[in-house]
Amino acid sequence: MTLLHTIWLIAITAEAMTGAIMGMRRGMDLFGICLVGTVTALGGGSVRDVLLGHYPLVWIEHPEYLTFTIGAAIVTAYAAKLVQRLRQAFLLVDALGLVAFTVIGCNIGLEMGTHPSIAVLAGVITGVFGGLLRDVLCNEVPLVLTSELYATVALITGALYVGLISLGVSIQPASLIALSSGFLLRVLALKYKWHLPRFIDANPSE
Repeated sequence: MTLLHTIWLIAITAEAMTGAIMGMRRGMDLFGICLVGTVTALGGGSVRDVLLGHYPLVWIEHPEYLTFTIGAAIVTAYAAKLVQRLRQAFLLVDALGLVAFTVIGCNIGLEMGTHPSIAVLAGVITGVFGGLLRDVLCNEVPLVLTSELYATVALITGALYVGLISLGVSIQPASLIALSSGFLLRVLALKYKWHLPRFIDANPSE
């Protein structure tokens, strides 16, 4: 099992738990909590695979991933207080998951022979769409559109990874460089609350 795959398994578990927390905040039952958790963890990869025509979908090819995500959501539902205390740890794991998802998505795009820009886009979709779908299901404004640098981190990470591969760097060092750079950028964005300019209508219509 490669380092990237190990990180990915940790990341989908953590993402499932964050999705479950959001579901609990919206008063969902156990089925809803498991659904939101699974969509959060596997939604980005599923959207990527559908857009690229990459079949079977990752969770159909590896059904054990459903066990990881559903199990994580159930544990979260029954250990909510403990999970809430680990919020800072979840933010770090989420940052690691974001860049890991992005690199994996880029790699799949490159393996399919897509244009480098499409490979980067595949990485961004893998990284951010799970959280976006979670927020839509929970009737929230997607955090990816409002919080500290998130999609931008995925974009930079993906561009760096694809750029390194295009320059002839092998997958392992390219992955490590992209992962560490993207993770550092995300952590700094969280610490210093970096975000893109926001635009608010000063005179909203009634």
